[in-house]
Amino acid sequence: MQDRVIKPLSGGIVFLGMLLWLAGIIYYIASVNSSPSRSGAEFVLIPALGLAWLICLCGFKVNSPNNARIVQFFGVYVGTIKDVGIFFVNPFSTTTRVSLRVRTFETDVDIITEVKNAAGQVLRAAQTSQRTPLKVNDLDGTPIEIAAVVVWKVVDAAKAEFVVDDYEDFVKMQADSALRTLASQYSYDAPEADSHSLRGHIAEVAAQLKNELHDRMQQAGVEVQEARISKLFYAPEIAAAMLQRQQAGAIIAARARIVEGAVGMVEHALDMLNAKNIVDLDAERKAAMVCNLLVVLCGHATPQPVLNTGTLHN
Repeated sequence: MQDRVIKPLSGGIVFLGMLLWLAGIIYYIASVNSSPSRSGAEFVLIPALGLAWLICLCGFKVNSPNNARIVQFFGVYVGTIKDVGIFFVNPFSTTTRVSLRVRTFETDVDIITEVKNAAGQVLRAAQTSQRTPLKVNDLDGTPIEIAAVVVWKVVDAAKAEFVVDDYEDFVKMQADSALRTLASQYSYDAPEADSHSLRGHIAEVAAQLKNELHDRMQQAGVEVQEARISKLFYAPEIAAAMLQRQQAGAIIAARARIVEGAVGMVEHALDMLNAKNIVDLDAERKAAMVCNLLVVLCGHATPQPVLNTGTLHN
């Protein structure tokens, strides 16, 4: 099933013909009334002409910009009107409007609130305006909450109308399914530089999500123009623990960088002392100097110096 674009008769030309037809009916009625001799045929012909004229009025269809009208004749697909303006089709045909405009939505989940009685029976279920992201597990099994923004449009009206039951619900359901599948293929965050993650590779994740949605939705005549992650965070039950984990990782990385820089500075200081022959230090004094420098460079607080007023070794 694919779009078959048709170009029906112009509604303006047909409307002029309808006006002439109406004028002819009126003239015929006037001539019959003025005629002295009448036959019984006029009492059948005039109502028939009037009824046919009224039926033909149902054949006028108006199509607005970025819309398509699917024409069916007793259940048979005739074609799709994509031109803009007023047109005339078979009065016994039915038309269905399909919007070709660009649309967008976010893959949030509506929260359903239920009111129960004392026996536990549901008295009322209401859908509130509050929405929450999808809760899924990432590649490591960590529960996360994720949502995506999908921009889409209908490019094949016949497929959208006949292949799926409700193409809008189809798009939303497929978007949720594709997002869940994508989230299970990536970790939320990857400390290693060569590992891909949802948070660290946003462009790659968005491109894969778009391709996945395109493969799923092309059967419904829908084109996905853009898909990107809009919300991404840990589930509330593990958010505090994962925050501590991230903080610990950041502290470890910072400490490693500080120690690396401190060792380089100590090495540079010893090399300069040896090169300029300022003082001759034995192994024990070098070890003490290295220890003191590392304490000064790697400590949290500013150290309190102790001045040596004696000799080199006292």
